[in-house]
Amino acid sequence: MAPGKRLAAASGAWILFEDGAGFSMTPPRARTWGPRGHTPVIRVRGRSRRRTSVAALCCCKAGEKSRLIHRPRTHLLLKGARKSFSRQDCRDLLVRAHIQLDGPIVVVRDNLNTRLAAGLKRYEAEHDWLTTFRLPPYAPDLNPVEAVWSLVRRAMANTAFTTPDDLDRKLRSELRRIQLRPRLIDGCLTATRLSINPPTPP
Repeated sequence: MAPGKRLAAASGAWILFEDGAGFSMTPPRARTWGPRGHTPVIRVRGRSRRRTSVAALCCCKAGEKSRLIHRPRTHLLLKGARKSFSRQDCRDLLVRAHIQLDGPIVVVRDNLNTRLAAGLKRYEAEHDWLTTFRLPPYAPDLNPVEAVWSLVRRAMANTAFTTPDDLDRKLRSELRRIQLRPRLIDGCLTATRLSINPPTPP
């Protein structure tokens, strides 16, 4: 059993895997049906002054249904403007998760510099409900949120978004679809070879 899982089992905490991704007006491409010899062409608006970032948490705990908690943020692509989540955004997401899950949390995250900021480490030291562990470098196969992004991008593939708001609506819709299907989240978790304990039936 990994150290984070041992700690969570001992303290009754939720294990949370954290990751972020960015989405733009240019959709991911995927194979589709079409007449032989005629590749389907979809014209999309590739340029926009907005970009949407999403930070997400895959949450699991023995005896509980798996959960997905996410936080979107829109960025204006202006000179000098921030194009990713800030340290405060990461902290606010953890606070939101703590409130929703109503218990201590053990967060497993990558080595992105925003998540290693001194302010976040200080915040962790000041709150006993929060414990963090770092994944090894270059280990996306160990983070189930990567599988969540794969599901989202697969559903958005070959989509001609008309406006940035259209992109945001589709993104929120797909994340909500995953939230309402705990088995999809279980699949993302077990893809990392993490064993899932199903909730005890009433």
